[in-house]
Amino acid sequence: MKTILCYGDSNTWGYNPANGGRIPYHKRWTGLLQNKIGPEFKVIEEGLNGRTTVWDDPLHGGFKNGRNYLIPCLASHRPIDIVILFLGTNDLKMRFSLSASEITSGIRVLVEDISKSNAGMNDKAPKICLVAPPIISNIPDSSRFFEEYENSTEKSRKLGDYFNEVAQEYQCDFLDASKVVRVSKMDGIHLDEEGHLELGNALTKKVENILK
Repeated sequence: MKTILCYGDSNTWGYNPANGGRIPYHKRWTGLLQNKIGPEFKVIEEGLNGRTTVWDDPLHGGFKNGRNYLIPCLASHRPIDIVILFLGTNDLKMRFSLSASEITSGIRVLVEDISKSNAGMNDKAPKICLVAPPIISNIPDSSRFFEEYENSTEKSRKLGDYFNEVAQEYQCDFLDASKVVRVSKMDGIHLDEEGHLELGNALTKKVENILK
């Protein structure tokens, strides 16, 4: 059995922009990926609302820092064939005051940690599929996310190209989510069920190509 670890934030956890709840597993991109690639694969969903790349959240503490849990997570689930790394959106929050290049530096640290690990088969590093987050756009004024992500659209627009450079640097696979999905109009940040379906389809193709 091959193992795929999906390491991400609320768009991996399945935050529902319609009601703040959780989209059902079989409609989340992780569940759709599991269903499409079949029982010979084990898809592990490691999504956490508010998870950053490498930054402690001053409001929610160190457990939101994606690096703090990454190494023990890799060790817990090894041997892993593919790590799908899907982070960056929470780094765009106003309280972090990060540029797009600084966010990219954070994702580079995580890619390097995975590439230097022995969490793959035969104590080698697992393969990596780096996913750039979808572009934040048109957050409603009434949304609680409006001030939190104010002026983040242009920075989020840069992440696809920047993350692709990291993928090329480390010779890992890459998917720019903004090319295949759009965020929900309900909050301008999260994927709705249609977005999860589209991302699940795109990542299924990506995983199949990686494992050829």
